[in-house]
Amino acid sequence: MNHTGKPSPWLRVTHARSKNGWAAITPLCACSLPAVARSAGSLLISMEVLGSLSHSLVAAPRFACCYRLPTIKEPMRKNPKVLLVEDDESLAASLQRALEVTGYSVQMAERVEQGLASAEQEDFDVVVTDLQMPGQSGLELIEILHTTNPHLPVILMTAHHTAGAAIAATKLGAYEYLLKPFGTAELLSLIDKAVTTRRLMSEPVEVGEATTAEDAIVGESRAMVEVYKAIGLVAARPVSVLIRGETGTGKELVARYLYQHGERADRALVVVNCPAIPENLLESELFGHEAGAFTGATARRLGRFEQANQGTIFLDEIGDISPSTQVKLLRVLQDKVVQRVGGKEDIQVDVRVIAATHRDLERAVDEGQFRGDLYYRLNDAVIRLPALRERKEDIPGLVNFFLKKHAAELGAIGSTLDPATEKHLQEQTWPGNVRELRNAVRKALLLAHGRAIDLAIIQKVLDETKIYRRVPARTGPTSSGADEPLASYVSELLDGAERGERQDVAAALTEWAERQVYGQAILLAEGDQTKAGKWLGVSRPTMREKLSRYNLRPATGQVREEQSK
Repeated sequence: MNHTGKPSPWLRVTHARSKNGWAAITPLCACSLPAVARSAGSLLISMEVLGSLSHSLVAAPRFACCYRLPTIKEPMRKNPKVLLVEDDESLAASLQRALEVTGYSVQMAERVEQGLASAEQEDFDVVVTDLQMPGQSGLELIEILHTTNPHLPVILMTAHHTAGAAIAATKLGAYEYLLKPFGTAELLSLIDKAVTTRRLMSEPVEVGEATTAEDAIVGESRAMVEVYKAIGLVAARPVSVLIRGETGTGKELVARYLYQHGERADRALVVVNCPAIPENLLESELFGHEAGAFTGATARRLGRFEQANQGTIFLDEIGDISPSTQVKLLRVLQDKVVQRVGGKEDIQVDVRVIAATHRDLERAVDEGQFRGDLYYRLNDAVIRLPALRERKEDIPGLVNFFLKKHAAELGAIGSTLDPATEKHLQEQTWPGNVRELRNAVRKALLLAHGRAIDLAIIQKVLDETKIYRRVPARTGPTSSGADEPLASYVSELLDGAERGERQDVAAALTEWAERQVYGQAILLAEGDQTKAGKWLGVSRPTMREKLSRYNLRPATGQVREEQSK
């Protein structure tokens, strides 16, 4: 049980594989698991299921792995259930026999009305329906089913192929459009794929914290009023949106506001932080992969676009993706299809794309670093977020908001800000924008211990933050302190090399950059080493080793005093 009293969905894999292809699982709390078998206090779950969850792996010793299971609305079924709606009795009986022999459980219906009644009583993994039947049509069946269960795969059969019917079926979200006569093997293959897709759609998606935009977006300045207008103008429109602004200006909050006030607010929101995912894994993360596509790909996995089907995907820092990923993303936007890594099948997706970047994309296009056609596709609607220095009149309101939000959390109820300190905060440039201001307020609350936050406390916080905008202290004959800017440091290193005093300029600069990156990551993650490590694409032990190596305090991200001595 966790601290909320709810069962914890964590498993421990104690044996990698047994002879019959199953893995032995020891549950930390079995009552929350989609069990398919229980044996002597352990759970047995298919290796295929575990493979599909490989992206959720959080620890990977050879024979002791911990997995976090997704929330699944219904248990995994040994015999997937198929609803077959067909008025031709002979064909229906033939298909029923073939499906049941293969291991499917089949519910029959001769009319759409009967099929809908069955769907109200039972949960099905896939629906197979004829297009034209007495009464309501197969298209009407799809439309009604998808109002309550948008991810239910529906395979449409018809003997009368028309372009209009095919287009209508695709628009309504039909999984496949099958022309009669067809082979039984073809239908069975389609049903198998549909059932697999439905199972994989139960994998967890990153929806992040459910924060209402009204609580999160703070500001009454003219610049922010323009932002609110832009959000209101495009939120409910079916267009791609590009959010532009410096790091820390609140691009993800605006994306959530667009989602919450859009027409797809009742569907999935999938958030992808592009730079946080190693480049060699990003395509698999976005578009999925087939079993055997690369080393470690033991099972098919749906990508984020398929998980977001009929919903919204937010691609944070889109300007950082590689040219090859740009090509695939362009195809999604143009043709509404994805192709999994290692696969050849085009998979239809209907996803609203919201993207964000802090980069100058026009310049990136001019320099050949970003595709012009992708830029224009993303540029349907643009929302520009002002830097905090451009709306300093909002700083008092933001500070008060953060004080109220974090005071109880940090045990600092009663802390206030005097006018002189507030004015001092307004005079800062805040290169890290709202995120940096929020972190400063949190640190000040910790230092104040419930007392008033005065100028001395704020100045201490600001001085510590500035460490990461300066070159850290160095040892050696050329060291002159910790306050020299990077350009000066580089010049000093090169001068030393010219005099023959240094032969490690590249290594010194690499070490400097790494120290800055790890220090800033742990600072922005507020001491959370797991979160900082995820951003940087490194394990928690590596994060811990780097913090120790560069003498950084894990709790605050500050350089320890002895580092600058």
